[in-house]
Amino acid sequence: MATNNIKGKKLVIVESPTKQKTISKILGSDYLVRSSFGHVRDLPSHDMGVDIAHHFKPTYLPVERAKKLIKELEAAAKNASEIYLATDPDREGEAIAWHLVELLKIPADRYQRIYFHEITPAAIKESFAHARKIDENLVNAQQARRILDRIVGYKISPLLWKKITSGLSAGRVQSVAVRLLTERAKEIKDFQEQPYWTLKAQFEKPGAQPDFWARLLKWDGKNVEQTTTYHLFAEDYKVKNTVFDKPETLAPVSALLRQGPVQVAKIEKKEVKQKPKPPFITSSMQQDAYNKLGFPSQKTMMTAQHLYEGIEIAGQTVGLITYMRTDSFNVSKLLQNQTHQFIADKYGPAFVPAKPNVYKSKVKGAQEAHESIHPTDVRRTPQSMKPFLSADQYKLYELIWLRFVASQMAEAVFNTVTVDIHAGGKDQCVLRAGGRTVKFAGYLSVYKDEDDNDNEESALLPDLAEGDALTLKEISTKDHKTTPPPYYNEASLIKTLEKHGIGRPSTYAPTIKTILDRKYIARQPKSNKLVATELGITVTDSLKDYFKEIMDLSYTAGVEEKLDEVAEGGQKWVDLLNEFYIPFQKELDAADQGMQRPAAKETDEKCPLCGKPMLLKTSRFGQYLVCSDAPHCKGKINLSKEGEKIVPQTTNEVCDKCGSPMVIRTGRRGKFMACSAYPKCKNTYSIDEQGNKVASTGPIITDHKCDKCGKPMVLRSSKRGYFLGCSGYPKCRNIVNISEEEIAKIKAAHEQKA
Repeated sequence: MATNNIKGKKLVIVESPTKQKTISKILGSDYLVRSSFGHVRDLPSHDMGVDIAHHFKPTYLPVERAKKLIKELEAAAKNASEIYLATDPDREGEAIAWHLVELLKIPADRYQRIYFHEITPAAIKESFAHARKIDENLVNAQQARRILDRIVGYKISPLLWKKITSGLSAGRVQSVAVRLLTERAKEIKDFQEQPYWTLKAQFEKPGAQPDFWARLLKWDGKNVEQTTTYHLFAEDYKVKNTVFDKPETLAPVSALLRQGPVQVAKIEKKEVKQKPKPPFITSSMQQDAYNKLGFPSQKTMMTAQHLYEGIEIAGQTVGLITYMRTDSFNVSKLLQNQTHQFIADKYGPAFVPAKPNVYKSKVKGAQEAHESIHPTDVRRTPQSMKPFLSADQYKLYELIWLRFVASQMAEAVFNTVTVDIHAGGKDQCVLRAGGRTVKFAGYLSVYKDEDDNDNEESALLPDLAEGDALTLKEISTKDHKTTPPPYYNEASLIKTLEKHGIGRPSTYAPTIKTILDRKYIARQPKSNKLVATELGITVTDSLKDYFKEIMDLSYTAGVEEKLDEVAEGGQKWVDLLNEFYIPFQKELDAADQGMQRPAAKETDEKCPLCGKPMLLKTSRFGQYLVCSDAPHCKGKINLSKEGEKIVPQTTNEVCDKCGSPMVIRTGRRGKFMACSAYPKCKNTYSIDEQGNKVASTGPIITDHKCDKCGKPMVLRSSKRGYFLGCSGYPKCRNIVNISEEEIAKIKAAHEQKA
């Protein structure tokens, strides 16, 4: 970086190279915008880095990739006329700004902190008018969270290694999330199904159309529909059934209806208004993107990040949405006015609410000073942006845009009618029919949820009056069974975490990714349900017996509230850590003394090498069977996620080292060819998708260039999948995550060259 191009310029430091590019174009040549590439300092990677005895003093070290960058930023800061720290508008962003000041040794009178919720010219220029110093309360809240999580991880993880198996980890939020799934698995297993029956009847009014159905509401003066509440770990689960537990109990009802007379007893007509849902916050965006687009939370956040940081549109880089980590429903007055004008022009003045819609956050500890997730300019419709967006970007932007526009529109209005029908005495047999029609679509003309679709149009009814005689046409009875609570998916898990105040918007996606990577939970292939694995259940059962507070929902939420108090200046961060650590250390000591290694379960499976019984064991890679005579016998059988044996497949290949037949086995990285004489012969080969032996080619050199040293990037793989790594490794350790589509292109190009 040439210093002669820096002198006299105003330096703006952001986290991301994409933001650097976007903001550079907005600010122009008087400003020098540079990226920190995320965090520049952190606790050490191979040591806890927290001196508990000396007021939890942390030791921060420059992250590896930032070492060269720091020198460049130091030179830029030294020669700049003014320094602005423009990291993200949350606690993590505040902490990054503080680390930059500490690491670059910037005097307090040399810097200003600015932040913005959207990357637009107006928002960025406005941020300079509200520049301030770093908020130490926000920094301390983030610092306390980081230290708290580090202590939990570094103290409990070794205990799990010692008592269960190596490679395990624990976390303040992740362990509670896993417990939610393990408790749900037990609740489903223990649920007792109950049969019940329902009845509905079809009637006609002589001389009127259409015929209509009504459901049985009361029998012999009592409501037939019942609700049983099951008290679960995280929430109460309501199960509907009826008083009819056998089909024959409905016989008197059918007889009475056929005998008659049947007449209309009561009609109630009402106009019902339905308010639109608020604009997205992080959790609701992740839930809707999962339910409507099938996006995992990690994919949703990555796609939203791109939309926030800027998209190239007709030669200009434009931030399309506001900051995507937020728990506030706020909308700026300027954008609200713009949106109302857009709605009036596109849909008509009637679709603009008489008063602007205001939404109050129900999220615990919500940061009301933030903005909701919404378009930066409502006039950039999804269709007009489609040519500039990838398929995923378009889908998510459309979802955000539609939800926001709907949130600023007038209510939907429905005409509803409820009809009670009597047979026999007054309350002896009561059936009910209902109808609902749209009087004014309002926001529903833009955005609908599944429940909106279900309720938009109910059955049409003929023109009825109280006292009208009806003719029975048909009786329909149906058998049902009460259903257990559903397994969690990503959307419902995030909803539950948010409901209980566990974690914050920025933590949901990484928490789910971590517990999936750790194999504490698994995603079912077709249904995408999240289920606890045997490993997850084992770890959870061990932890909840000894770490009752950490594994408790209300305690974990209480910690979040205390962190909020630190952010607001009402609590000292060291006091918070002391309150946590003293009882935690007692629990840790008790666990070290009392926690027992789970006993391996003996199975009916016989060892393929010696014939002795095999034991079921669990590791961080999943379940497997091992010979009960281990270590004398090395018999082992891997199991699939479903617990089924992974049996080696025979092949026609012969080992070129010992002459034994080769078989196809399955390991952590997929299938490979191995000698059947293992463990005497450990010869292996890679195989292609068809199971054919392939020569080892090593990493694939690509056309991508390293953005740090300029050398070619190569396609490498790890247990977590493929990535691009610099060919200059280990001198340059730059890595880049890439999409499955890009991986396929690189492989195809390599095969063509070969």
